[in-house]
Amino acid sequence: MVFQQHYLYWLAGVILLIIALMSWRDSANPRRLTTGLFWFLYGLIFLIGDWSYQLVGDGEQAKQQVHMVVGVLVVLMALIAGFGGVRLGRYHQRSQQQRESSATRLGNRLFVPALAIPLVTVIGVLLFNNLPTLQQAVFGSGNHATLITLFSMTVGCLIGLVIAVKMTHEKPLQPVQEARRLLDSIGWAFILPQILATLGLLFTSAGVGSAISYLTEQYLAVDNRLIAVASYAIGMALLTMVMGNAFAAFPIVTAGIGIPILILQHGGNPAVMAAIGMFSGYCGTLMTPMAANFNIVPAALLDLPDRNAVIKAQLPTGLLLLLVNIFLLYFLLFL
Repeated sequence: MVFQQHYLYWLAGVILLIIALMSWRDSANPRRLTTGLFWFLYGLIFLIGDWSYQLVGDGEQAKQQVHMVVGVLVVLMALIAGFGGVRLGRYHQRSQQQRESSATRLGNRLFVPALAIPLVTVIGVLLFNNLPTLQQAVFGSGNHATLITLFSMTVGCLIGLVIAVKMTHEKPLQPVQEARRLLDSIGWAFILPQILATLGLLFTSAGVGSAISYLTEQYLAVDNRLIAVASYAIGMALLTMVMGNAFAAFPIVTAGIGIPILILQHGGNPAVMAAIGMFSGYCGTLMTPMAANFNIVPAALLDLPDRNAVIKAQLPTGLLLLLVNIFLLYFLLFL
């Protein structure tokens, strides 16, 4: 029996269902029913994946039915989050004095569980890539580069979890309580990466790149190189702010402005355009809450009173870098 990627989805789904059950039992949470329902629906999406395809049968129509069900679940989650249905509760944490005493006792050993995750991941990837027989025994034949990384990281997380429980002498369920606290703190932003991952495909299928190209050529003087370059760099930053991901924005803006205007019309260097264009997108990442992993999650982890504090701190840097990128692109693109 070989390891398959959907096993990881099932693990994530089971953890989310346990968190949902804990939320329903948390009388200190003023919205415990809706909070639990939110995480229950999210866990259900992870669990019904391949199983749902087998249930409804093969064929394009069956897949569309599954996609419709998942879409309805996502809309329900959006409604719950939009009406403030995800709130904080009680997580059976130690008192502040107990936590400070434990931190003093453990010292720098507190970093061991966290460092175990990348260490085990690297070791696992190296082992599987250099021992083909081991790779085939665990994953079967074929190319499993992504699965190897995910599997190794999962093993690293489990090892780090065991180390943390042993070091802190906590109850086995307390890590799940901490996971629930973190999820409730982040709230709806936790699901943004998955949703935004599909947004680039939707924008491309909807012809957003062609629309951007038409609007740019019609309403901007793109015959001027500086205006063309500024349109591309600023467009990358703005679309990244909307989508939360420069990788998703890049093919759309490049297809709409970069290739037809900067390369074909002005004869620019494609390598320079791609490198600085992505960097311009990263400037947008610094300035948007849609980039939840970078800007919202750290604020939640640090318990900052202002959830946009990270964005406010990065905003001057993002704007300055974007301005620098425009001039770099202008002077380097046509060398």
